[in-house]
Amino acid sequence: MRILRAAGYRVMPWKNGGGTTTEIAVSPDGAGLDDFDWRISMACVESSGPFSSFAGIDRTLSVLEGDGVVLDIAGQPPARLTKASSPLAFPGDVPTGATLIGGPITDLNVMTRRGRMAHEVGRRPLSGEIRIAPRADTTLILAVDAGVTLFTHDASELGPLDTLVLDRDGPELRLQPKGPGQLFVIELHRLAANR
Repeated sequence: MRILRAAGYRVMPWKNGGGTTTEIAVSPDGAGLDDFDWRISMACVESSGPFSSFAGIDRTLSVLEGDGVVLDIAGQPPARLTKASSPLAFPGDVPTGATLIGGPITDLNVMTRRGRMAHEVGRRPLSGEIRIAPRADTTLILAVDAGVTLFTHDASELGPLDTLVLDRDGPELRLQPKGPGQLFVIELHRLAANR
């Protein structure tokens, strides 16, 4: 178990301008866009603009702050995504485009290479004690809006936007919220190689 502190995340300019991208984790370490198995980042965008998801990459978008995004997925009618409706899974077999609207927005992006990894993203409100049993190859727990106290063999503090990284079959975790907010549980499963 390890904690990735928000203060240590790598921050880069957003490729379309008007904001930044904060990279939480990349596996394997140092992998670029052409060879990553999974990638998690937060985009803090200050202006409207497009972004893309390419065929062969499964992607989930969650809105953490802001009005939302307008999505254009494979010719479907545009849809508006807000905090209440996220996370939203994008199809991995077709290119996907989206346009940001409504002023500053912060979103959470989870991307996995189709055929190598699968992922699930769950959003849970912070209310009362939360118990999580790691069952995926890698589980990431992201606290948003408020910190939590993590109870294992000792008590650790998980601050806003800190991320807890867990390996498979670890002990069940107990987390106690320090205030209202939300929690994202990201489960990453490595797929068997095709023969």
